[in-house]
Amino acid sequence: MPSSPSKPPAPSGAPAASARPAWLLWSVRILAWVTGLAATAVVALALTIAVALAVAYPNLPDISDLADYRPKLPLRVYSSEGALLGEFGEERRNLTPIGEIPKVMKDAVLAIEDARFFQHGGVDYKGMLRAGLANLGRVKSQGASTITMQVARNVYLSSEKTFTRKIYEILLTFKLEHLLTKDQILEIYMNQIYLGNRAYGFAAASESYFGKPLKSVTVGEAAMLAGLPKAPSAYNPISNPKRARSRQLYIIERMEENGFITAQQAADAKKEEIKIRTGPDNTRVHAEYVAEMARQLIFAQYGNDAYTRGLNVYTTLNAAEQEAAYGALRRGIMDYERRQHYRGPEKFVALPTNPQEVEDAIDDALANHPDNGDVLSAIVLEASARRIVAARANGDILEITGDGLKPAQSGLSDKAPPNIKIRRGAVIRVVKTPKNAWEITQLPEVEGALVALDPRSGAIRALVGGFDFDKNKFNHVTQAWRQPGSSFKPFIYSAALEKGFTPATVVNDAPLFFDAGTTGGQPWEPKNYDGKYDGPMTLRTGLAKSKNMISIRILQAVGPKTAQDWVTRFGFDAEKHPAYLTMALGAGSVTPLQMATAYSVFANGGYRVNPWLIAKVTDHKGRVISETTPPAASQQPRAIDARNAFVMGSLLQEVTRSGTAARAQATLKRPDLYGKTGTTNDSVDAWFAGYQPTIAAITWIGYDTPRNLGSRETGGGLSLPVWISFMERALKGVPVAETPTPPGVVNVGGEWFYEEYARNAGVSSVGVDDRAAPSAPSTAATAPHAPPAAEERNRILDLFKN
Repeated sequence: MPSSPSKPPAPSGAPAASARPAWLLWSVRILAWVTGLAATAVVALALTIAVALAVAYPNLPDISDLADYRPKLPLRVYSSEGALLGEFGEERRNLTPIGEIPKVMKDAVLAIEDARFFQHGGVDYKGMLRAGLANLGRVKSQGASTITMQVARNVYLSSEKTFTRKIYEILLTFKLEHLLTKDQILEIYMNQIYLGNRAYGFAAASESYFGKPLKSVTVGEAAMLAGLPKAPSAYNPISNPKRARSRQLYIIERMEENGFITAQQAADAKKEEIKIRTGPDNTRVHAEYVAEMARQLIFAQYGNDAYTRGLNVYTTLNAAEQEAAYGALRRGIMDYERRQHYRGPEKFVALPTNPQEVEDAIDDALANHPDNGDVLSAIVLEASARRIVAARANGDILEITGDGLKPAQSGLSDKAPPNIKIRRGAVIRVVKTPKNAWEITQLPEVEGALVALDPRSGAIRALVGGFDFDKNKFNHVTQAWRQPGSSFKPFIYSAALEKGFTPATVVNDAPLFFDAGTTGGQPWEPKNYDGKYDGPMTLRTGLAKSKNMISIRILQAVGPKTAQDWVTRFGFDAEKHPAYLTMALGAGSVTPLQMATAYSVFANGGYRVNPWLIAKVTDHKGRVISETTPPAASQQPRAIDARNAFVMGSLLQEVTRSGTAARAQATLKRPDLYGKTGTTNDSVDAWFAGYQPTIAAITWIGYDTPRNLGSRETGGGLSLPVWISFMERALKGVPVAETPTPPGVVNVGGEWFYEEYARNAGVSSVGVDDRAAPSAPSTAATAPHAPPAAEERNRILDLFKN
C-alpha cells in the first residue's frame, strides 16, 4: 500500500515553534523570585511593624494630662495692684489659652511650620513628599515635621535621631490627634516651644524680645517670633539681628503665599521697624529685695515646686510708693556721693587706634561694667581739665564740661595719682543732671535702706533693702543690725511718761561725767551732738533738739532695767539693748524693719502690729491657694496706752515742726507729720524714723563696715531728705489726719498731760531746783499742739526766776 506522504524536513538551522530565548526564560524566573521575595519582605515588614506597634503602643506615655496642659511655669511676684516685681524659675513662660493668642501670631506659625495643620491627621504625607524631593534638590524645603509631631517630640521624647524614636514620634502623633482637638494641640505648641532668651512659648518671647504682651504684636513682630522655633540661637533678634531679619522676611512671604495676609500687608510688614528690647526691663517696678523676700517665703512653704507650679504671689506693696522709695533712696545716696572724694576710674583699658578695633574694645570693657540703673558706664576717649569725651556701649558719644566735671576734679588734676587719673581708656560712671547735662560720678560705697508700713495693719507698702540688689544682695531692711542713735530716744521718753514725766517736765541740759567706779569700766563723759549745753528745758524741747543730756537724765530717773523692759513692748529685743545709760543714746542694735514696727505703735494709737508681705497666692489659672487677712490694729495686742501714744505723737510732731526735722513740715506743708532724726556716735549711722497716721517710714544710711560718714553728716541732713521725698508721693491726695484726744489726757496751758499729772502731781523737774512746777489755766483742745516757742521760754524763765 502506498505510504503516506511525509512532511518535508524543516530547513536546516530554523528554530522550533515552541522554543524561547534562554535569556527570556531566565529573566522571567528572576522576576518571579524577586517579586516573591519582595512580597515576602513586605509581609514580613508589615508583620514586624504590626508586632512593634502592638508592643510599643501600650508603652507610649499617658497623654491624657495634656487635656489639662500644665507646663513648668515660673514663680511670679506682683504688687498689690498686679505690677510684676520679679519672677523665679529656669523657664520664662506665660501660659496663654489658644483663644487669647492673636490670629496674626497663629497664622505666622502655621505659615512656616505647618500650613496644612488643620487638614492633615497628624502626619502630612504631602509635606513628607516635598521634603523628600527637597533632599533631591528639586524644590525648596518646606519641612516634614508637623506641629503635632513637634508637640510629641518636645513634650515626651528626646531629640536623638533614631529609627525607634521616629516610630514612637509617629505613634504619639496619632495618639495626640485622636485624643486632643487641633486647638488643644496648637495651644500646647504655642506655649511649650523654646524660643531662646530663657523664653518658652510665644507670650514669654514677646515680652522678652519686644517688651510687650503677645496680644499687641504686629505682623512683622509675629513673623520674627515665628522664625525662632527652627533655631532659637541662630535667629535670635538680639544676638543675630541680620539672620533674624532674613528669616522674618521669608516668613512674611510664606504668610502671603498661604493667604494669611494680603500683598499690601506683606509689603507693610517688610517695611515695619521692629524695636528689640536689648537692655534690662526698665519698665518693671524696682522691688528686687521684696521679690527675693517673697521667693524665700514661698520656697519655705512649697519647696522646689514653687519654681514650676506657676504660682502668682501678690504682695502688699504699692507699686507707685515702691518706685518713689527706690528713687528717693538712690537720689539720697548719690547726693551724698557727690560730696565724697573721687576714688578714680573703675578700670583702665588700652584703646587701639583703629576705629573698628576701638568699638570692639569698648564693647568688651563695658560688658564687664554694666549700667547700674541711671548710673551709666562709659569709656573716656579724650580727657582734659575742662572737657571729657566718652563713649557708651550703645555707641553714643558724651561730652562732659563745666559743673559736670566737679565731682571728679581731683582725677583731672595734672598732679593726680595714676590710679585716679582720668585719661583715655578709663572706665567711668556718668549720670544725667536735672538740666539734661552729663555729670561724672562713681558707684557709691555707702548703703541705705527704706521701709514703709501701714501702721493700721502692718502691711509693707514699700521696701528698698539697698542701693542696688545686683551690686549688694544684703537686705539692710531686715538683716542690718545697726545702732539707732537718737531715733531710739522716743521709746525712753515713752517709758518716762508712765513714771510721772510730762512734756512740761523740766530737765537740766548740763554736762555729765561718770567715773570708772560708776560705769564699772572706762570713764564716760557723754556730750551733745553740737557740744553745747542749754541748761534747763522741757522734755518737749529736749526731744525736739535731740539733747543727749536730757535723755540720759530721763533714763537715770526711769531706771535702765525698767526702760529695757518697756522697749520690748515695741518689738525690740531686750538682749540687744543692755540696761545701761548708753541705751538713752541708742547704743543698742535694731533693724530698720524693727524701727518701722516700733514707730507704728505711736502712729496707730498704741497697738503692736506685725509686718507682713504676702497678701495672696494663686495658681496659674488665678485660683486662690492662700490669702492673708490680718486683723485691724485695734484687734492686735496693745503695747502702750492710747494716751501714751497720743502724748508721744505731740512730742514727735514738735520735732518735725521746730526741731531737728523741721524741714519735714516746711517742705510737705502739712502738720500731721511725726518723727525723730538719729545720728550715732562719730556719724556712723544716719536715721530718720517718722510717720503720718496712715504710713510709718524709716530711712537709714551708712556703710556696711561701720565707719564715719563725715563730720557734718547727720540723720537730718542725710536720711530726712530721703524720707521727705518718699512721703511726698506716699501722702499725695491723703487728707490731713485729725488725731482724736483719748480718755485720760487733758490740755493745760497749751500742753498735754495725763489727767492725774495735770495739777503738779507728776515729775516737775530733773537735775534742777524743783521747788516750783509749771502751771497754767486749763484749756481744751482736740489734737496734739505744741505751744509757741516764746510761750515755753517765758514759762521756763518764770519757773527759775527766783
